[in-house]
Formats: sequence, C-alpha cells, structure tokens
Amino acid sequence: MRNRFLLALAILSASVTGAHAQTSTWTIDPAHSSINFEVRHLSVSNVHGSLSGVKGTVVYDEKDITKSSVQATADTATVSTNNEKRDTHLKSPDFFDVTKNPQLSFKSTSLSNSGGKLTLTGDLTLGGVTKTVTLDVDGPAPPQTDKQGKTRSGFSASGKLSRTDFNFGPKFGEAVISNAVKFSIDIEIDKQ
Repeated sequence: MRNRFLLALAILSASVTGAHAQTSTWTIDPAHSSINFEVRHLSVSNVHGSLSGVKGTVVYDEKDITKSSVQATADTATVSTNNEKRDTHLKSPDFFDVTKNPQLSFKSTSLSNSGGKLTLTGDLTLGGVTKTVTLDVDGPAPPQTDKQGKTRSGFSASGKLSRTDFNFGPKFGEAVISNAVKFSIDIEIDKQ
C-alpha cells in the first residue's frame, strides 16, 4: 500500500513539473530590438524614425501561446529620425518630453490566435497617457541555440496608433503631422 502511495506521489510530482515546463521566461535583448515609426508630414512625405533601448520580459506558454504575455519599455531619449534639429524637437515637451517621460511602456492584456494569425492587445503608456493598442504579430521564430548554449528567438509586430489619443504633439494639426502613426517592432529574446 505504501509503495502505491509513493508511486502516486511520484507521478503527481512529475505531472506538475511537466505542466510548469510548458511556460518559459525570455528577456528582450536591447542590442537586437527596436521600434520603428512612420508619420506623414505636410501630407506630402513620410518621416521615418526609431526608438531603441527596448527592454522587458516575454512569458511564453508553449502549450497555449494565447496565454503568453509581454512587458516592455523603450527609452524615449533614443528617438532618432536622422535629423538632429527634428530629434531635439521630438525630445522636447512638444512631443516625448523625455525629461518628464524617459520611457514608454507596453504591457499585454491578451493574445489571440485566429487561424495562425496572432494579435497582441495591451496598454501602451506614451507621454504619461495610457491607451489600448492592438498589434499584428509575426512569429515567434523557431528557437536557435548557439555554441555557448544560449537559446534565442524573436518576433515582429506592427500596428497603428492615433497620436491625438495620447495627446502627442497637440500643437500640430493634421495638416502638419498626420494623426495616424504606423509603427513596427522587432524583438530578439533570450531564454532564461
């Protein structure tokens, strides 16, 4: 009787351990991750820019990807459009206000999978204003393990936001800067 009880405990322990093994934690690699954006200027051309200093954590549920989650930040002082004067203006209180808001942040609230197409929804905080945004996700890439035993993966996401929702650049009307901002995110993650 005692041996059966011990065997049952061993099986239960193995099944609980196996269930936990389905979830893994990954850290975003800032050196290989970035946010890119595009906004229409004067209704005649697109201005492209980027943000770096992306950091955060991905909790990946291998059994059910919709139970996975993402938390990330990016340093607003890294904004770059390859024009020093414009970049200085973007860092000012007219836009990012990097002194007051040194980071933007994202925390996922849901992830859906419809026919293999992933959609990530979450709360984006930009300039002290938090709103829900939805991203189309491409990935995650199949994990790769290097010679040192480090396992990496990655994914991309894209979406669109309304800058007026975030009170971003309120001094500048639609005729000067489009309200719609397209963005894409490329993330490399390291398994912990």
